[in-house]
Amino acid sequence: MKKLVILASCLVALASCDQFNKQSVDDTSRERDSLMQIINQKDDELNEIMSCVNEVQEGFARINEAEGRITVADGNPESASSRGVIQENMQYIQQAMQQNRELIAQLQEKLKTTTFNAKALEKTIQNLKDQLESQNQRIQEMEASLAEKDITIAEQGEQIDNLSENVTSLTQENRQKAETVAAQDKDLHTAWFVFGTKAELKEQKILKDGDVLKSGDFNKDYFTQIDIRMVKEIKLYSKSAELLTNHPAGSYTLQKDQRGEYVLRITDAKRFWSVSKYLVIRVK
Repeated sequence: MKKLVILASCLVALASCDQFNKQSVDDTSRERDSLMQIINQKDDELNEIMSCVNEVQEGFARINEAEGRITVADGNPESASSRGVIQENMQYIQQAMQQNRELIAQLQEKLKTTTFNAKALEKTIQNLKDQLESQNQRIQEMEASLAEKDITIAEQGEQIDNLSENVTSLTQENRQKAETVAAQDKDLHTAWFVFGTKAELKEQKILKDGDVLKSGDFNKDYFTQIDIRMVKEIKLYSKSAELLTNHPAGSYTLQKDQRGEYVLRITDAKRFWSVSKYLVIRVK
């Protein structure tokens, strides 16, 4: 009986120990979850603050770039294109500065509720505000300088318009001249040739009473137009060929190919076409 009492007491003690251990584990788990939640909240808060600070710094960088573009454009303020660049960049700068003001205001609101080092964040915000003020002063000075130059720009605007019209007129004139030169060059290097039987040439009034191209109404469409700089050889597809138009001897050859058909080869184009730009060949 005594042994049973001792055994029961041990079982009760063991059960109490298990209950205590389970309660301890649950408490530890809750503390861990609570701590992780706090850490996550701090991470989110820190990320949000740093993201806001980075956006402000990027805004400063964009403003500086826009200032640089205005400085370059201001080197020739009378230019209409430069005036457009200046206006666009000034508008861009004003928008970027307003965005930075709003972001800095957000940071000041976060300063009221942050769980981080408030002094460090306050110092960061103050540095950003100082940078914004410095940029604002530079922009005001730039606007004043541009306002003074706008008078000169307006006075010279009419001269610029006239100059643009003159440039346009000269461009059109040069284009027309180039087209004229190109047309003249084409005419200078254009020639026409035809080959056919005696009957065919007579039918087209190219050959009349034994004379070549004496009739003013010969069929010009029957000729093939060529560029004498490009065409140096004409295949006649005939075993009998005779040039009826006058072309200097030694400026061409008339020889048969492997099939015994004549081929006209122009060896000196300048001399060959110097007498006539029309070539008539009678074949059989």
